[in-house]
Amino acid sequence: MSNPVVKNIIRFILLVLLQVLVFNNIQINGYINPYYYVLFILILPFDTPKWLILFSGFFLGLTIDFFSHTIGMHAAATTLVAFLRPGTIRLLSANRELEPGMEPSIRDMGFSWFFMYTLILVFFHHLLLFFLEVFRFNEFFQTLGRVIISTAVSVALIVIGEYVVRKRKK
Repeated sequence: MSNPVVKNIIRFILLVLLQVLVFNNIQINGYINPYYYVLFILILPFDTPKWLILFSGFFLGLTIDFFSHTIGMHAAATTLVAFLRPGTIRLLSANRELEPGMEPSIRDMGFSWFFMYTLILVFFHHLLLFFLEVFRFNEFFQTLGRVIISTAVSVALIVIGEYVVRKRKK
């Protein structure tokens, strides 16, 4: 698939369907909620314009909100991820040359870089999402526990998905 627009539209649709039909139905004790759809924002190419990343993040979250009946919570969280993404990439890639067409993936950037990148952005996504859901701080440590556990599960699923879907660089 050579057209990046078509490729990203297909990714968007597949990740939304996967989240809505599979991952939204996985809730262990109401404590572990994997959110795999964030991968769409994470793997947009490095040369994607910032305004398009923000718009894509907002639209992705709004789409998930529509299917989950959550009134803007996912839109806020994915917009935050889209906003933090360029700074996180700069922070983690300070001494690396990013070539046009490269994507933030295990194949292009290596496991440790991708793991830290995913961990940081998914943590902030879950932090905002779960605190918006609870909307109070009197259950701070319980909510923080949910954030940490759900982040670990989401990151593990994203990394496993990267290994399953993407071919290793030779």
